[in-house]
This record gives sequence, C-alpha cells and structure tokens, in this order.
Amino acid sequence: MSFAPILVHAAAASSSGPDYLTIGLVVVLAVMVIFMFRNSRKRKREAEELKSKFVPGAEVMTQHGIYGTLISIDEEKNEAVIETTPGTKLRVHRQTISRVIDPVEAEQDVIEEPAAPEVNEDHAVQAGEPQYGERLDEDKPKRAPRKKAAE
Repeated sequence: MSFAPILVHAAAASSSGPDYLTIGLVVVLAVMVIFMFRNSRKRKREAEELKSKFVPGAEVMTQHGIYGTLISIDEEKNEAVIETTPGTKLRVHRQTISRVIDPVEAEQDVIEEPAAPEVNEDHAVQAGEPQYGERLDEDKPKRAPRKKAAE
C-alpha cells in the first residue's frame, strides 16, 4: 500500500482554497502577543507607582505578610529597613516589599465586633429566634443507648 496518492490528494485539497487552520493559528498568536504586551505595560506601571510611594514613614507590607513602617531604603545595596514594632527593625531586600498600605485601606481592615445579643430578664437565654446554626436545648437530638461490647 502506497501513501503517495493520499499525500497528493491532501496537497491538492489544501491548495484549492484558504487554509482556515493556519489563519486561525495566526489570529490566536496575534491575540496572545497583544495580551502579553498589555500585561507587560501594566506591570511596569504598577512597579513605577509602588516605587513612587516608597518614602520613609510609609506603612508597608512584605510578601511574607509582615507589616511595618519603612525607615530607610538603600538603592545601592537593594535593602530596606522596616520597623515592625517600636524598637524592632528588620533589614529586608527591597523587592520583598509587596505594597504600600494607604491610610484609607488601613481603616477598612479594622474588624468591628458584633453587638451583644439581646437577653431576657433573667440574663440567661437569648430573646428571639436562634441564629443560623445555633441549637436550642429542646432541639438536641436524642442519643441512642450505647451497646455493650461483646465479651
């Protein structure tokens, strides 16, 4: 059995009209290049914004989740000094600082404590309906009696 007639037939079929597979691959490649270019520009812009906010006294967070106040930056050694608590200074690589915390952002991170639940006059049982997932004493399921182990 020879493959020559099959190859000749395939070559003749592809030359008769446009090759949609090749056109599709070129379009996908062009879209990928465009998105890579946009992503690169966006990362450069974000890096420039972050660099402009690096001033001593700024509240920063490292990639490891350590919050502190930026004390100084040494461009030559690529080091930054962060004060995490009063008297505790950390010397870190400058690129480990992932973001600068804005004062508005810090206020939003404060967790408000829930209000105290309402209680009845005995100050023992909550008044009103139980909250989702909360059981009342009368709602507890009855336990089956334990079976004695066979000896």
